[in-house]
Amino acid sequence: MASYVLDTLDAVGVRQAVVVTGPNGGRVSKRLLEEPPEFQIRFVEQKHDLGDGDAALIGLNSFDDVDNDEDDVVIVPADLPLLQPKTVEHLLAVHRATEAACTVLTASGDHPLAAAAADRVGAGEITRDRFGRVQSIVNTYELFHPTSVDTIALDEPEDRGSRDSGTGHEIVLGVMCVRRSLLAPALRRCSPDEATGKLSMTGIVEVLTESGHSCQTALIEEVGDLIPVDDRVQLADAEAELRRRTNRYWLARGVTMVDPDHTYLDATVNLGTDVTIFPGTILQGNTTIGHGCELGPNVHLDRCQIGEHSRVAHTTASLATIGSNCVVGPFAALAPGCALPNGTTTGAFYAGNDSEQ
Repeated sequence: MASYVLDTLDAVGVRQAVVVTGPNGGRVSKRLLEEPPEFQIRFVEQKHDLGDGDAALIGLNSFDDVDNDEDDVVIVPADLPLLQPKTVEHLLAVHRATEAACTVLTASGDHPLAAAAADRVGAGEITRDRFGRVQSIVNTYELFHPTSVDTIALDEPEDRGSRDSGTGHEIVLGVMCVRRSLLAPALRRCSPDEATGKLSMTGIVEVLTESGHSCQTALIEEVGDLIPVDDRVQLADAEAELRRRTNRYWLARGVTMVDPDHTYLDATVNLGTDVTIFPGTILQGNTTIGHGCELGPNVHLDRCQIGEHSRVAHTTASLATIGSNCVVGPFAALAPGCALPNGTTTGAFYAGNDSEQ
């Protein structure tokens, strides 16, 4: 999931990133460095889960040019694999146009997915003063799951202006852009939650506005891209959407998929023109397919290189190379390191290994 988030940040021109992991972050960093983004990336460890505000403080000290306070910092949770570049670009555009100290990505509370977004840890709802200016972020759980009338702070008469200021109530989606020089001082003035002891990023909005700084919101409509992946059901839903996006991308570029719903392509796969893919094909890792190839049915290739105009059917291969104008399968298995020269026809039940190069 973090790989997709980093790819999105790469697409919007981020120069460097710090990934804050938990105590077992070694596995995360190892996986991310297998296919790192184009920009510089560092890893720091948050030994104890003391909230996303504490994580931001830890990560802030790991950037280059620690004395350069003119930059902005984008805070993005790593459990948002569906986050799109256009969403981050919208956040940055609002932040720069308004010259705000902090800009928060939000969605309308009337959106059908707002309650799901509100359940994210640290999420909240924007409150505004009578002039419509952003004031603070309040806990959303109480707003969507009230135990009594008194638990909903916005039901108090003096606070109703926050809902009636013209924009309606807005749900905070966990992504924000903050002026770098103000981030650490604002977080240090925030108080941890009394019940959990965790420091939340949302507290900086009230701190900044009370100090006279302007905070803004960037409202979006595609809330589904900002629903966090917290369980296996949400993970499966996110993977299905990513597959649809990837398949649509290649279909628009001249690739034929006989059954897109049963074609599985990693975002790291590269396909030539006039490639035809039959159902049951799975392409993973940095697999490259040459022009005019036919793949499938039931082909599984992991980090393989295929030359032009080759046909591969009912085949499994990993870290293998197939030349141009080859016919591979059916029921072939290529071991890591196997390399088939141009024009090879394997026949059925072929088993290739690196000794046959």
